Amino acid sequence: MIVKSPFPDVEIPAETVYDYVFGSLTAADLDRVAVVDGGRSITFAELKADIDRFAGALAARGVRPGDVVALHSPNSIGFVIAFHGILRAGATATTINVLYSPTEIAAQLRDSNASRYVTVSPVLPNAVAAADEAGLPTEHMIVLDSACGFESLASLLGEATPPPDVTVDPSALAVLPYSSGTTGRAKGVMLTHSNLVANIAQCTPMLRITSDDAVSAVLPFFHIYGMNVIMNLTLRQRGKLVTLPKFDLPEFLRQISAYECTYLFIAPPVAVALAKHPIVEQFDVSSVRVIVCGAAPLDEALGNALMARLQCRLLQGFGMTELSPVSHVTPIDDPDISIGSIGVAVPNIEFKIVDPETGTEITYVEGARSRPGEMLVRGPGVMHGYLGNPEATAATIEPNGFLHTGDIVEVGPKGEVYVVDRLKELIKYKGYQVPPAELEALLLTHPAIADAAVVPYPDTEAGEIPRAFIVTQPGAEVFPDEILDYVAARVAPHKRIRMLEFIDAVPKSLSGKILRKDLKGRPVAQ
Repeated sequence: MIVKSPFPDVEIPAETVYDYVFGSLTAADLDRVAVVDGGRSITFAELKADIDRFAGALAARGVRPGDVVALHSPNSIGFVIAFHGILRAGATATTINVLYSPTEIAAQLRDSNASRYVTVSPVLPNAVAAADEAGLPTEHMIVLDSACGFESLASLLGEATPPPDVTVDPSALAVLPYSSGTTGRAKGVMLTHSNLVANIAQCTPMLRITSDDAVSAVLPFFHIYGMNVIMNLTLRQRGKLVTLPKFDLPEFLRQISAYECTYLFIAPPVAVALAKHPIVEQFDVSSVRVIVCGAAPLDEALGNALMARLQCRLLQGFGMTELSPVSHVTPIDDPDISIGSIGVAVPNIEFKIVDPETGTEITYVEGARSRPGEMLVRGPGVMHGYLGNPEATAATIEPNGFLHTGDIVEVGPKGEVYVVDRLKELIKYKGYQVPPAELEALLLTHPAIADAAVVPYPDTEAGEIPRAFIVTQPGAEVFPDEILDYVAARVAPHKRIRMLEFIDAVPKSLSGKILRKDLKGRPVAQ
């Protein structure tokens, strides 16, 4: 049975992201502050002018529609300018996690076929090493702040080159973020201008940001949640983005107080801090009226504690990179829907739940709670596919357009959805994706390791942590710290293994698939 959004469909304009976000600026909008970045701010008029100049500078350097430009930066005014400048030039932005190691960066540069690389000086050593590994000339790199021997954002904007006269079809690729999907290694998710515009339009009536709102932007813009829900939606609605390059609780609270932030977009680990940390009492956070929590499920008791402490409305949402990203949100004006749910389908979305073993649709009866099943979603935000991977695309998107989420859900009596389990193998560490297969492949490169398996382990602060089971080579002697250090040197911090145990054999099915359920339920060795 297909469940449709209880909200009427919204109109989705056939426009590019740039035209949709900035094309309707009015005279009254131009002097509004668009982005706050530390002690600096920029108005909408200044932001649009800088985006145009950056697009012109890229075009002058040979960037053409269809080219891919890598963007590797924490949240800042520079990120916003570069991101929209890339799209304004007709190119595609592939955003890179700032915590990635050179090997991880190089893999994305190669796979996306990036021809230019925009980054910042704090991550420049990793960026240069990755560019060298991927065969990308350093003269094709731009540093948003400044670094000796590299072109800077200021130098490009100083050229005052007008934006190129290009026509971009809304069906063209706008961004190429990387996601592990429901399983396996990270893959390039092909999202068009139409995908992003659609999800901004779908979220607008659900989240109701206005020009009077100041929106805390601590979740990274390189992630689809920060990119399209926080950055693009806020700019489209003429709200004020208050950026933070990384989460630091005291600075986060100081910014909320100083800029009177009204909207907070967070992940569950931040919710834990806001609900429980004593330092919160030292700051005036009375301006906050709405908190939106996503990236991983939030416990209902924790949500209630957070609302009681901050005296605000809490919404929970669900999304995937492959959905651009939002499919479900708690209705802002329906307090009867449990915040332990991910809410209801947003406009223009329909979904169904199926038995994960048989694929048979599970019937939902209004007023009752359904049996659990995997949720499949269909709507205008569904990705074009995985870059260069038709097999993974076909396994994720059915011929009728429904996308497999890999999450086991139940539908509640008001059409709200509860995530009860995860069919997919991804580990969610503080909202970040950690693909077990990637860590397993890395572990197997260690000469002393014969076999390995990685599963999630529940953690109060992080949600889940990677737990590794290791089988050593016959006669090999290796210590846990050696393996932990080996992995830590080769992956981003959020992918590090936090628990490690030695076992005699990794349990597997007859087909050779790791029996993760057997390992998940295994008692922790003392």
